[in-house]
Amino acid sequence: MPQNPADILFSPATRAIQERYGSRDTIARLETHGHWKSHLSEDVIAFIRTRNSFYLGTASRDGRPYIQHRGGPPGFIHVLDQQTLAWPEFKGNRQHITAGNLSENNQAFIFLMDYSLPRRIKLWGWAEIVEDLYALIPDIRTRPYYAKTERAIRFTVEAWDENCRQYIPSLSAETELINELKNSKARIAELEAEIAKLRRLINP
Repeated sequence: MPQNPADILFSPATRAIQERYGSRDTIARLETHGHWKSHLSEDVIAFIRTRNSFYLGTASRDGRPYIQHRGGPPGFIHVLDQQTLAWPEFKGNRQHITAGNLSENNQAFIFLMDYSLPRRIKLWGWAEIVEDLYALIPDIRTRPYYAKTERAIRFTVEAWDENCRQYIPSLSAETELINELKNSKARIAELEAEIAKLRRLINP
């Protein structure tokens, strides 16, 4: 693992482009001051544990990229330590593209998004398929999942970064919208009752 996690984010080609477009000096200063880390902060760990969805990027040996959505109830991403995540693999469409890619190229990438905050976290690292998910995630037996679990993936974090919130659309989860609607209906009912009471006072 490189001593500086920034070496994972920024290849020589990327740094050359930064130089070309005038951002290299700023990025270099951040690298020097250790802006990018390989260990997850407590804040990021807490964020990950609330996620019910993320995107997993892998590539074949030849570099053909592939992005796969992973979803589950909040907490389905298990944080084993500051550099290790794990999650159960649910039965899907049986294409096994992610598993195939990881069998010949273990480099992987995780993109986590929260549209309601908004916030986005990027994780670089490597991943592997673990057939014995109960050994990897012992407490998984106590968590009732809606889908059949077949195996697990262990992800080792080598570097992470947090994007700015600019350009992230503001979206709310369906449950949040439902709760807001219920609260609005209750408030409307209260106001209608108050109006009716005032009308009776004005016109007894």
